[in-house]
Amino acid sequence: MDSHSLFRALIAMVPASMLFCGALLLFRRRKTVATVLQLVGAACLELVVLAHVSEALHLLPWMQWGLERSAGHFLDLGSAVLGLALFPIGYLIHAVGPNR
Repeated sequence: MDSHSLFRALIAMVPASMLFCGALLLFRRRKTVATVLQLVGAACLELVVLAHVSEALHLLPWMQWGLERSAGHFLDLGSAVLGLALFPIGYLIHAVGPNR
């Protein structure tokens, strides 16, 4: 087990979890396209953190975490791209929308 990687992943879990909880609360109050985008984006970012925790703890070795062109790599990369695209788009729509 790589304790340095695990520590970094657990530290990253704090802001990712805060984003997810905030997006979930906002979604429960208002079910709009913007809040759905924020919630899905935050969930993708949380998935990135969980992938790094799994890599550090050597969970699910068949995913081949950390290797290029492996299922774990593409899950991590895809989740990061979706999270970094969807959450800000949803936030922007929510911030400039008429129903603030």
